[in-house]
Amino acid sequence: MIRVLLVDDQTVVRAGFRVILDSADGIEVAGECADGPTAVELARRLRPDVICMDVRMPGGDGLAATRRILADAPQDPPQILIVTTFDLDEYVFGALEAGAAGFVLKDTEPDDLIDAVRRLADGYGLVDQAVTRRVMAEFARRRPAPRPGAGVLDLLTARETEIVRLLAQGMSNAEIGRRLFIETSTVKSHLGRAMTKIGTRDRLQTVVWAYQNGVVRP
Repeated sequence: MIRVLLVDDQTVVRAGFRVILDSADGIEVAGECADGPTAVELARRLRPDVICMDVRMPGGDGLAATRRILADAPQDPPQILIVTTFDLDEYVFGALEAGAAGFVLKDTEPDDLIDAVRRLADGYGLVDQAVTRRVMAEFARRRPAPRPGAGVLDLLTARETEIVRLLAQGMSNAEIGRRLFIETSTVKSHLGRAMTKIGTRDRLQTVVWAYQNGVVRP
């Protein structure tokens, strides 16, 4: 059973998400709250698998809560799904750096929300490819990356670097496989080894790393 914590200052948003997620097989809403500090407390107590986190809340923003929650559980952290109206503000970019695993829009379709939660629970980020591409493009524009140094590139093989670069351009494993004429399972294996080497937890963190270290440029 996938346990979900809902964090949003809008009661109607929480109520809608609860109805959607509670109706899905294998998912239960373990708790909900309206601000960041309470989310930190509930995350410690309830140990959810996925947290649907609003970005801006009057009682305490989701950015600070994301950092605190992930710092409190370094060995087995929950997957944090940022719920955004897609303002492209500094909070969203800060959430990327803090370790958020994916994004979803507040007006997302019910089936897409369910799929996002399931994918994050399985360890997959970049759940909304269209949102992620636009966020990452703006993230890179606002924070120009340096040219990659030899030390950065030496961490990865040429193939791993190529796969990370294509991932950061918004491609799925299947799309990368078709581009490189290799099996999807081979892409996954290379990507897994690359993530271990650079110390990233999921696909979204790997994309952030690629932009921050100049492996891919906007």
